[in-house]
Order: sequence, then C-alpha cells, then structure tokens
Amino acid sequence: MTAADFDYAPLRRIGWPWAGAAEDPRWRALAAAHPGARPARVSEQHRTGYVLADAPDTGFRVESPPEWQRRPVFTADGVPLHERAAVGDWVLHDGRRILALLPRRSAIKRAAAGEHYQQQVIAANVDTAFVVCGLDADFNPRRIERYLLLIGGGGSGPTAAPQPVIVLTKADRDGADAEAALAALAGLRAQGVPVLSLNARDPEAVAALAPWLAAGCTAVLVGSSGAGKSTLTNSLLGELRMKTAQVREHDSRGRHTTTHRALIALPSGACLIDTPGMRELKPTGEEELADGGFGDIEALAAQCRFNDCAHHNEPGCAVRAGIAAGEVEAARVGHYLKLRDEVAGAAGRLAARLAQKSQARPPGRPPHRSGRR
Repeated sequence: MTAADFDYAPLRRIGWPWAGAAEDPRWRALAAAHPGARPARVSEQHRTGYVLADAPDTGFRVESPPEWQRRPVFTADGVPLHERAAVGDWVLHDGRRILALLPRRSAIKRAAAGEHYQQQVIAANVDTAFVVCGLDADFNPRRIERYLLLIGGGGSGPTAAPQPVIVLTKADRDGADAEAALAALAGLRAQGVPVLSLNARDPEAVAALAPWLAAGCTAVLVGSSGAGKSTLTNSLLGELRMKTAQVREHDSRGRHTTTHRALIALPSGACLIDTPGMRELKPTGEEELADGGFGDIEALAAQCRFNDCAHHNEPGCAVRAGIAAGEVEAARVGHYLKLRDEVAGAAGRLAARLAQKSQARPPGRPPHRSGRR
C-alpha cells in the first residue's frame, strides 16, 4: 500500500495534518517504510494498549510495540514515556499493533512524578489548549500561569505551541465574581491570552469557543477535577456523553469523573481531548518563561543593571521598579521567580539524563527511534 492508496477524507475529519498527503515526501517515506500499514489517530491510551480511530466515532484496540511495554528508563534500549504515543498522536498500524509513531506538530508535556526524570505527554497535535477553571474556590491565577507555561513549551520544531485560552466556568453560580477574576488575570490578558467567562451548561454560552473549534482543528481541555471540563464537553457535543459529578461545597474539589484521556469528534468537525484533573504540573526544563504569559516581566528583566540580577534586592532592578510603579503585580513576579527556579532545576535534570543516555549507548550505535522497526 502506497501513500496514494489511502482514503484521506475520513482522516481529515479527525484532524489529519498533512494537506496533499500523497505528494508530501515525509509521508510518502513513512508509508514506503511500512508496506501495508495504515494511518490512524490515538483516541485513548490505556496501560495495556491503545484505542485508535480512522474516522469520527470509530475506535478499535491495538497493542503497543514491545519496546514501549518495557520499563521507560534512560538506557540505550529504553523508550522514554514522551517518545511513546499519546492521545492525539498519529500512528501507523497493521490492525493489531502500532508500527510507528508519526511526527508531532505539538505536544503539551509535564515532568512525570517519580524518582527518575521523565516527561509525560498530556496531549499531542493540538491547536488550542483550553485552561478550564471554576469561578469558585477552584479559581487560582498561579495554577493558571503554571498551565500556560507547560502549554507554551508545547511547540515541536518550527511549529508554534498551541494557543492557550482561559475558560472560567460556573459563571452562573451564586457568589461567582467574574469581574474580579478578570481583574486578577489582567496581566495575562495584556499578554494576549484570551479569557472567557461562561456557564458550561449553557450551549449558547459555550458557543463562544467556536472560533477555536473549526473543522480539522484539535483542542484539549486541561484543569482541575471539578472545574467543569466534562460538563463543557457535553455542551459542545449536545448530549450527556461524559460523566459528571458534584464538587465538595467546602473547597470546590471534584472527583475524577474523567479517568483517562480521550479524543472526541465534535459536530463542528473539530476534535476535543478531555483529560483527567492533574494535581502536579511540574515543568520539563524545556519551557521558556516568556511563553508562559510572563513576557512583560521578561522585558523588564532585560532592563536590569546586572545581567545576573535575581530580582530581589539588587540595585538597578527594573523588575522591582516595575512592581513599585504598578506595572506588574508582586504576586505574579513572585510566581515568575518560583517557576524560573523550577525550570532551571528541571533543565539540569534533563541534561544529566541525556548525558547518562548518551554514555549508555554502545559506540557507533545510532539513537533509538521510537516506534520504528
């Protein structure tokens, strides 16, 4: 089977990224390397395998390659977690097993929990990331900034990172203060990050997301448990497909009604990836702080008298002067400094792991290529 033999129409309805695929040399080479293999998109990821889709509202189970089933350590033969397929990825398969992972346009990642440095892919090949936050005790500007940092690091090669959009849900609740929330996010809004306040149960209100959900586009929902991601998904679908649950009244914490990441085809022709709530949002070390909504603070930092200014009590610190002048919020600067240190620490751990992997590889042996045979 060659690149010209596929029916690309159903694939385009679930976000197929290659326009004129049959003529694209990258795709032709991949198809030629795996005769008889077929393309599909990962719609679900489980411990024992994957569910793939090759058209809207389809799904079939396949196994992962044997090398993906081994412990993900940084050795010559190990395949790190982030080099394995995730929801949103495109793969080649033979109907039973994944044969190859196709190049990504984008990948939102976080540092995985555990003793050893690893990266975990939250969603792949997405155009927009909706950061969902409730207008109750769930509202937390600092957590939103952390999400934006991870999203900003999601570009792959020359491809831009996904567009972040902050979605404030539960605007219909008693006590919801949308104006105060918008004021608290003024620094992010000034950086060009869209912020919307809406009732996730109201289809007419949810229609405000339509500009980012055109046919062929893919969006991901990220946010805490109970923030309203599944409710938002149901409103976009026009049916009660996703399970929802009440949050606790005293702290607005929700239960994990979404237990795994899933890619869903929307009536608009877009695809939506719903994700479980995440409590740990650690940077990978590949992020740029300016991409996380801190471009204004980075611009001030460039004006400091000393290049190594820590922005604490140094003379000639333009960042501290900006706080005094009301140009930037002190709380945002404090979080910026915290994230700066976290990114630097993660970058050091990443460099150490890459060096360890390079030393473990036998002389003359090329790097392992994930998902290839």
